[in-house]
Amino acid sequence: MIGVFDSGFGGLTVLSALLRALPGYDYLYLADSARAPYGARSAEAVNEFTREGVEWLFEQGCPLVVLACNTASARALRNLQQLHLPARRPDRRILGVVRPSVEALAGIPVGQVAIPDHTPPSTAEGLVAVLGTPATIASDSYGIELRKLAPRLRLVQQACPLWVPLVEAGELDGAGVEFFLRKDLGAVLDAAGGHWPSRILLGCTHYPLLLPTLTRLAPPETEWLPQGGIVAERLADWLKRHPEEETRLGRGGRRRFATTDDPGWFAERGSRILDHSLNAERVRISR
Repeated sequence: MIGVFDSGFGGLTVLSALLRALPGYDYLYLADSARAPYGARSAEAVNEFTREGVEWLFEQGCPLVVLACNTASARALRNLQQLHLPARRPDRRILGVVRPSVEALAGIPVGQVAIPDHTPPSTAEGLVAVLGTPATIASDSYGIELRKLAPRLRLVQQACPLWVPLVEAGELDGAGVEFFLRKDLGAVLDAAGGHWPSRILLGCTHYPLLLPTLTRLAPPETEWLPQGGIVAERLADWLKRHPEEETRLGRGGRRRFATTDDPGWFAERGSRILDHSLNAERVRISR
């Protein structure tokens, strides 16, 4: 199965896109809901929690794991790929969401080799933004990657510490939600000198659930980039370029859902995202 890991149920927005783009594969989704959100955790805690989640998915037989969680991708992916896999799991693969998202933010087409572009853009075209958890923004993972791929672009990064708790609580609209969204979008505008970015990446899998409200608060020409479709398109391309990994994946159309917290609570919220009922099991991943 393809393992999909997130700190909560927000990663189901990525899984939903994977199911549309690559429906024939088997998937195992794991939500570490008991310890969510990861966004305010220390780098050490995020590394430990992510390693435990990935190891549990490996033990279930997943040869490939997608870190749908931005905080985990930003804080833990490199250590896992460079240290953990060679030492413990040389036959397994872990992919994150940061690199494919940065390619989309930079306007690099799927399948195209990324060549750094130093061409000075116009003011409007050259301004982009990333909204994320405090841990993701503090890591500067998006800034580091964007400076490699598109140094011509000016990036505004904004931490949105209350957005994940709002989504996890089922608060997706209304005056209270709009207040916090306006507050953080206002900070983006202040940092950008009053200009709206041409593209805004939703650097957290929970944030697409707030899109109906977000689109009302920004000019219609603003391009919002939720990560589900981005990850699905670029995973399909990755599998084409790595047939040796693709052949290891099951094609029975199986779906399995696991959470470290209340499975009923997870299933109720998850069914709204996937638009169909689901069954979840409670698992223990901490050592």
